[in-house]
Amino acid sequence: RRQTCVIVQINLLQETKMMLQTVILAVALVTIIGPVAAIVYSQCQLATLLTNNGITTNIPDWVCLIMGESEGNTAAIGGSNYGIFQISTKWWCGMNGAGGDCNIACSKLLDDDIADDIACAKLIYAEQGFSAWTAWVNNCQNPPAVCPC
Repeated sequence: RRQTCVIVQINLLQETKMMLQTVILAVALVTIIGPVAAIVYSQCQLATLLTNNGITTNIPDWVCLIMGESEGNTAAIGGSNYGIFQISTKWWCGMNGAGGDCNIACSKLLDDDIADDIACAKLIYAEQGFSAWTAWVNNCQNPPAVCPC
């Protein structure tokens, strides 16, 4: 009976050690990757968000642009392009804190609050129009209407 207790205690210690290792690994991954909360928006959700953030014209163009660039994923990263609009680190956002012409950290373009992404995209549009985005040039010059939501 004493031998059985020792074996059970050893098994419990091994299980506890494995659980602790799993928790440490999970904490390390969150620390390395960061707590990015991604949302993938539908076309109707995007149309509403754009309108609520001051974009009231060319909604089909904007929605097509977003779907082409990021498929509506707020945490999309493509090379040196960040967020739902795939905003470039070269001109528009800063890799080490706020920077670029939008005066925003690129990492801020990856969260689920897209108000700052929209503000930056409006600035890009004001300077370069939709032609600043390859996805719009290649796919959206005659975008379909956004279906009634």
